[in-house]
Amino acid sequence: MAQRMNRRDFLRKAGGAAAGVALAQAGGVLRAATVSPNEKIIMGIIGVGGMGTGDMGYFRANPDVEFAAVCDVDKDHLAEAVDKAGGKATPYSDFRKLLERKDIDAVIVATPDHWHALATIHACQAGKDVYCEKPVATSIGEGRAMVNAARRYGRVVQIGTQQRSGAHFQRAVEIVRSGGIGKVMLCRAWNAENLLPDGIGNPPDGNPPPELDYDMWLGPAPKRPYNPNRSHYKFRYFWDYAGGKLTDWGTHLIDILHWGMGTDAPLAVAASGGKYVAPDNRETPDTLEVVYDHPGCTMVYSFRGVNEREIDGHGYGMQFHGTKGTLFVDRGGFEVYPEEEGGIQPVTSGGSAQNEPHVRNFLDCVKSRQRPICDVEIAHRSSAACHLGNIALLTGRKLHWDRNNERFINDADANRLLTKPYRAPWHL
Repeated sequence: MAQRMNRRDFLRKAGGAAAGVALAQAGGVLRAATVSPNEKIIMGIIGVGGMGTGDMGYFRANPDVEFAAVCDVDKDHLAEAVDKAGGKATPYSDFRKLLERKDIDAVIVATPDHWHALATIHACQAGKDVYCEKPVATSIGEGRAMVNAARRYGRVVQIGTQQRSGAHFQRAVEIVRSGGIGKVMLCRAWNAENLLPDGIGNPPDGNPPPELDYDMWLGPAPKRPYNPNRSHYKFRYFWDYAGGKLTDWGTHLIDILHWGMGTDAPLAVAASGGKYVAPDNRETPDTLEVVYDHPGCTMVYSFRGVNEREIDGHGYGMQFHGTKGTLFVDRGGFEVYPEEEGGIQPVTSGGSAQNEPHVRNFLDCVKSRQRPICDVEIAHRSSAACHLGNIALLTGRKLHWDRNNERFINDADANRLLTKPYRAPWHL
């Protein structure tokens, strides 16, 4: 019988190696720092809605950060951001004007998803380091262009998939990667919620509010009549600006599955689902199952938007199913459940801070010029997996993926969905 490992040894082994998992991703030196280790980092932020104001709080908690500029197309958001920055930041309605400033070292991009690519690429061209919210972009082609810009201009680009900076996520990943639960043949992630009876609602089209520059909000996206659901938070439910729950939450979850399995792209993907029940004007599915084929492992993402029955007592999370046991992890902690003859002990661990160390990692990399723990290439692969799932749903068939060339194999129709057309005068 296999030797049984006690809980303390199990966690000590995992914790000791977790630092190696985190640091192994941070290799590579970028262009010389524009700030010394002891100087303040002068920041700007593009997009100061819900995520943007949250990010400002995490950044301002660091004494070596000073916000000099804030930008938004909503005047109300902009005024609030100036206050949040201590009243000293200059407001801008056009991010390009903010990027012209030579005194700004780095920017946060917390816009709606369809603006991530242009704002990040322009910032790299302007010599700024970037902390961009997830998902990386709204298409695989945009994501690759962002990676290319970061490399060409030698910029630090961290994506806000902050779970990678959580100590308990690092321990959980090391348990999986070290064989602690045996050979993993299935891993899965899920989100379950129920927005019934109204879903996100059915507001009529109308005029945009006077404080919003709607044309600039749309930017490269197609021209559409203004609808309250096509703006601010609920943009996530429309294909022009995002990819539904899969790119919103799935990016976080699939990122950890990739990390645990030591993979970053599937061999093939298939999806089933649709808008079956939700009585609202959303375009993205209220029900979705995506199955990814990886070498020696199947990966599954599930979304239920009209039924919140939990899986094993959790409304969202990630599971790794191995021959010796199953590991569940979410932001609150992780648990290991042994198989009867697995030779391992049950393990429970609480959660850990994620946003704070993720921001600190970015700031340290701005000064050291090391690549951050969730460099844009890593996050691009996790975001791309979500786009692959949506493309499989839209085409209605199983798709085979060429990771190195980022193309579908022998499927011209699917390959046309790898990029999105931009509305003039914007171009990628």
